[in-house]
Amino acid sequence: MLGINGPEFVLLLIIGLLVIGPSRLPEYTQKLANIVKEVRRMASGAREQIKEEVGIDIDDVDWKKYDPRQYDPRRIIKEALLDDDTKPVSAGAPAAVATVAAATAAAERRPARAVERLPDGERAPFDSEAT
Repeated sequence: MLGINGPEFVLLLIIGLLVIGPSRLPEYTQKLANIVKEVRRMASGAREQIKEEVGIDIDDVDWKKYDPRQYDPRRIIKEALLDDDTKPVSAGAPAAVATVAAATAAAERRPARAVERLPDGERAPFDSEAT
């Protein structure tokens, strides 16, 4: 509860009683009760809104399936490497050769990058406001 242990909570209650005073204590307890009721109402309203918009009940969701701690990158990479490729490879060519050939063909299709060079002796533009 916000990092407050038992003795600290009792001390805060005693200080609160002294500051508020016994005459205004019922009024503040009623305000606190109303705040708690409002927060509960808002939480249930949010739950209903999620159920209405998403179409699923929050209680039916398997939250363990979405836990990021269950994902081991080594296992994911191993499974990805061991999966069968669904792309057909040309007949008679090993998969590695087909992959290298595809990469080479893709590199040949890329347009050459145009590199603009400054003339000799011209200084590069400088922006004093840049970091």
